[in-house]
Amino acid sequence: MSQAAQNLNWLITNFVDNTPGVSHTVVVSADGLADQLAAVASGLTSLTAGASRIFEGGAVNQTVVEMERGFLFLMSISDGSSLAALAHPEADIGLVGYEMALLVDRAGTVLTPDLRAELQGSLLN
Repeated sequence: MSQAAQNLNWLITNFVDNTPGVSHTVVVSADGLADQLAAVASGLTSLTAGASRIFEGGAVNQTVVEMERGFLFLMSISDGSSLAALAHPEADIGLVGYEMALLVDRAGTVLTPDLRAELQGSLLN
């Protein structure tokens, strides 16, 4: 695993470990092909962007889905991929959103086309 991949892994692990209420986080590609969560995240991100265009709402900063047993947070990363985080129902959604925004900024500088290709290749092997 390259240093860049290790750095991204550290950023994501640190976010989950240090943000109260967050149980899982994953970076998903825009095509949503990796797994079921990737497809859901990609689809929701696309739907909210489409709704924003229709209503002339500007860029979508964050999508939050409130469920009976928790929250799903989505944020776009500069390269077109998305960050998805699952949080417990007791989580402070303001704190989770804030910490996610910081992570998206950091991940956006790390997630280069070469790193994306490396990570996608590791899923196929």
